[in-house]
Amino acid sequence: MAEAYIYDAVRTPRGKGKKDGALHEVPALRLLTTTFNAIRERNNLDTSYVEDAIIGCVTQIAEQGSDIAKTAAIAAGYSNNTAGVSLNRYCGSGLEAINQAAAYIMSGFTDLIVAGGVESMSRVLMGADGFALFSDPNMILKHHIVPQGISADLIATKYGYNRSILDAFAVESHLRATTAWNEGRFQKSIVPVIDLNGITIIEKDEIVRADTTLQKLSSLKPAFESIGTMAGYDAVAIQQYPEVETLLHPHHAGNSSGIVDGASLVLIGSKKIGIKLNLKPRAKIRSFAVVGAEPTIMLTAPYPASLKALKKAKMNVSDIDLFEINEAFAVVPLRFMEELNIAPDKVNVNGGAIAMGHPLGATGAMLLGTILDELERTNKQTGLITLCIGGGMGIATIIERV
Repeated sequence: MAEAYIYDAVRTPRGKGKKDGALHEVPALRLLTTTFNAIRERNNLDTSYVEDAIIGCVTQIAEQGSDIAKTAAIAAGYSNNTAGVSLNRYCGSGLEAINQAAAYIMSGFTDLIVAGGVESMSRVLMGADGFALFSDPNMILKHHIVPQGISADLIATKYGYNRSILDAFAVESHLRATTAWNEGRFQKSIVPVIDLNGITIIEKDEIVRADTTLQKLSSLKPAFESIGTMAGYDAVAIQQYPEVETLLHPHHAGNSSGIVDGASLVLIGSKKIGIKLNLKPRAKIRSFAVVGAEPTIMLTAPYPASLKALKKAKMNVSDIDLFEINEAFAVVPLRFMEELNIAPDKVNVNGGAIAMGHPLGATGAMLLGTILDELERTNKQTGLITLCIGGGMGIATIIERV
């Protein structure tokens, strides 16, 4: 089996996903095209060799609909030889795009692919494409389906993560992200977004708050208590997990991932195409995995997905130098660290989605670029990226520097 090499990784800054956010004026297509252009220019890339573009996008409707992958390839002036496909594995979409690209390369049927993701959450509202999983009463009642925030609160209640623990993690995420930005740790991969007049719109993640404190977070109201009690989702969750007599609601806007806009792209190819195009490999993909899990609690699958990826790579947890786990809610990485017995100083060392935001379809590819940059900066070798996914799924990818 051929090996899949990572030749480059770029991302836009994350802009606040509201009407007053820096990227609200920028359609998803232009965000994604920005990364396509950067990959071509940074690598002096002859795009006639790029056989496919695989792009994760969760809310595929309106501006983000109708195969934004191929649309971006055309808009960026890539060769007509470049195909394109958009996919949706909820929050894991960006990493799923990379894993699918790697599988194509490893199979030997394809030599060069760009893969990543995009989401403009300020312009295309989450859920605008319809949510049978979360809106069909028959689904909800028969399969005990609850919103993700309720699932996060269920995990926190079931395993004993109180609000002070979650808030402390959130403060640390902002502090780490602040340090990373101050020290220029993201500069290698960040591509500023420019307007039509050539003026920079944004060059730094917009929602990082260096002044976040436990005291400030303590003033925020629980985000999911109302829908849990008034809409009856607490009762639905407790039906599935009767050992939880009363559902607590420790998650709020400050210890959950931020809603943001952004795009990311990774250049993945075979060894022979790298030699042909004079591309220097930065890392290779050792293994990847996806798993399903119980859909009510929903967000615990990064653990089994990571174990599966480790088994495929014939590695142990101790073989991994750095971990990136998406901070969908503070309880997710906390539970992951406890289950795998991982020290906090190896996880999300430059902060995560609580501080910088979670542009649904783009996040997985962003995390891969972040961990690759950090492995290079600290001269470490191996990294594992993982995300929880709606409906009860987990995804994981292991990379190794070369």
